[in-house]
Amino acid sequence: MKNYNISKKLKFVLAIIILPLITSCEALKYKKVDARDVPTDPAKRVKKNIEEGRGFRVMGGNNKRGVFEFASSNYLWRATLDTIDFMPLASANYSGGIVVTDWYSENNSTKESIKISVRFLSNEIRADALNIKIFLRTCDQNLNCSISENQGQLQNELRSNILKKAAVYEKEGIKKSKKDNPYKNSYLDDKDGN
Repeated sequence: MKNYNISKKLKFVLAIIILPLITSCEALKYKKVDARDVPTDPAKRVKKNIEEGRGFRVMGGNNKRGVFEFASSNYLWRATLDTIDFMPLASANYSGGIVVTDWYSENNSTKESIKISVRFLSNEIRADALNIKIFLRTCDQNLNCSISENQGQLQNELRSNILKKAAVYEKEGIKKSKKDNPYKNSYLDDKDGN
């Protein structure tokens, strides 16, 4: 069995490297705080800490329930589902970021039907966040069908309607968040313009 001895030089080098790393960590340093600078009211203390960027909220602050980030909190997702709610869905995968409808035709016509696919490229409400494809299926009397991608006015109208609804949902969400969160939130204030 070999005996591994760490040389004195190696121990010295390791101490020189590790010691500054440990002592430079701000979280380990003791900070003196003057009691006169700390408000006695807990609500004011929390507000001051949040404004200075030192505080955080667990599970939404005043909210006694947990905060869950499901599909209902994504404005583009909700707006898309509300816009195409008249069509049957073949697939709606939030984690995959795609909504696909089944073939739909007005008046149960077997000659023409459409299928819509919406892929989410971003959660931001902007035109390039959505990749919308509309497929048109036309069938003759013998039910020989051809499928083609339809790019045009319908695609632009669909994108416009989704973005308008998402903007309305976002504005309502910001108002609700401001009502539920009385403390200043710079992200929400910048978005709303106040």
